Amino acid sequence: MRAFPVVLPSGARFWTVLDEDLAVVPVADGFLRQVRFGRDGAELTTKSYAHSIALFLRWCARTGRSWQEGAGQLGLFMTWLAHAGPAASGAGTPSPGGVLAGPGAAPARGARRVNGVLTAVRGMVVHAVAAGQAPGHLVTLLYEVAGDRDLPEETAVDRASDEEIVALLKACLSARDRLIVLLMARAGLRRGELCGLRRSDVHLLADSRPLGCEIARAHLHVVRRGDNPNGACAKSRRQRSVPLDFLVVQAFDTYALERMTIPRAAGSDFVLVNLFRGPVGAPMRPGGIGDLLAAASRRAGLAAAVTPHQLRHAFGSNTADAGCGIDVVADLLGHASVSSSQVYLHPDPGRLRAAVDAVPSPREQAGVTW
Repeated sequence: MRAFPVVLPSGARFWTVLDEDLAVVPVADGFLRQVRFGRDGAELTTKSYAHSIALFLRWCARTGRSWQEGAGQLGLFMTWLAHAGPAASGAGTPSPGGVLAGPGAAPARGARRVNGVLTAVRGMVVHAVAAGQAPGHLVTLLYEVAGDRDLPEETAVDRASDEEIVALLKACLSARDRLIVLLMARAGLRRGELCGLRRSDVHLLADSRPLGCEIARAHLHVVRRGDNPNGACAKSRRQRSVPLDFLVVQAFDTYALERMTIPRAAGSDFVLVNLFRGPVGAPMRPGGIGDLLAAASRRAGLAAAVTPHQLRHAFGSNTADAGCGIDVVADLLGHASVSSSQVYLHPDPGRLRAAVDAVPSPREQAGVTW
């Protein structure tokens, strides 16, 4: 079982799941098509879901279960998911491969990844029941076996540290790449939002009213478009504006000078285009962002590659740590619900210490100075 990208004749893209014979898995394909076209989801969402569902179907096949049986035994799947590393869970691993690691072994996947996989599997099962592809009792069983109380606890958001961000910026080979890092780390953009940016979405003037925009000072607009040739798509249907600080504005200016030296890049309205590899001038694809960060992480000598979402999480954590309200964090990140932003409200130890030190002592409250 493996995730696989699909390009329809219309040019629309989504991801599906293929079995060992390279045939489409109907139950997964139906759900992923619904996510992409029925719910107007982003291509990257179907990619994440497809990889998660492929893991589940791989576990079912290798343990001799049908996917319906596996849906009723998600507790066992969660254990496998937590401890099965690439050697046991990879698409190229022989079917008999098992997992012998016990509770004392280091987990192969963190709580966030396990929860993300289970979310995709639950969605597929519910869709299958609604489409008549599975019996209705599976939904009840699904939530009994792996209700929220059984999910791994996420104790801290997986964010890039400030030191890692600085190391990435130093390891970037171009002004464009530095702008990419800053737009994720200091504006919180997702990959799809980043690669879907048009030049007309970026307003760097102190007064943008001549452009027909009433928002003051430097900012950009995140706009959902479904016709981007690079497959980029903003996750949220709701347009939002994101203020830009002087570092990001400066990075935009430096990138503009760099881009001017590439004549074939002049005609594209996309902000981020290929400058150093073909096709030159074409808009960057979202998948290229992860590759860029992985390469920069290696050059920076980081122990693990920094991911786009870790940079976005760094922005969310830093805004929360700076004292911004949860409603502000949600608006900046484009969350449909403030509950999605709750994960950023775990203060770091430094803020906890500062909070305690800020409380006056009894002697100070009584006005005693000795």
